[in-house]
Amino acid sequence: MNRNDPRSNGRTEGERRKANQLDNLEAHREVYVNRGRRALLEKCLRDGFATADDVRAVELPEGMDPRCFGAVPGTLARAGIIRRADFGKSNRRQRNASYISIWELCDAGAARDWLRRHPDMPDPELPPEKENPTGQTVGLFEGVPVQ
Repeated sequence: MNRNDPRSNGRTEGERRKANQLDNLEAHREVYVNRGRRALLEKCLRDGFATADDVRAVELPEGMDPRCFGAVPGTLARAGIIRRADFGKSNRRQRNASYISIWELCDAGAARDWLRRHPDMPDPELPPEKENPTGQTVGLFEGVPVQ
């Protein structure tokens, strides 16, 4: 596509928005994105390749959106540690055999160095639970007794 093609403007804007969203997810889910990257690199070092299925082996807290794992490969690919080699069907039943990226290891030394510089992080501290934070709800309005 040439630069003046109106379709390329939408694609460029979409890619920019996607990158911004992934950066935002990474910032708020740092511990789990780090674990996902570690899982991806460890699988690549062991077998030469990895997929999102391997990253999904990382356990997330209940209620956390697994889309945060979308931020996993980008940083590693930009650093030249991995590259997208192909696409293949997911083995996870929840993905219904959808196509996912197959990531190939490019630089084993850089992968080992990245793992050394990015150790596993402790689980983040959850805020203390509040006792009955909203009060008892009765009827349509909180605190209004039903007559």
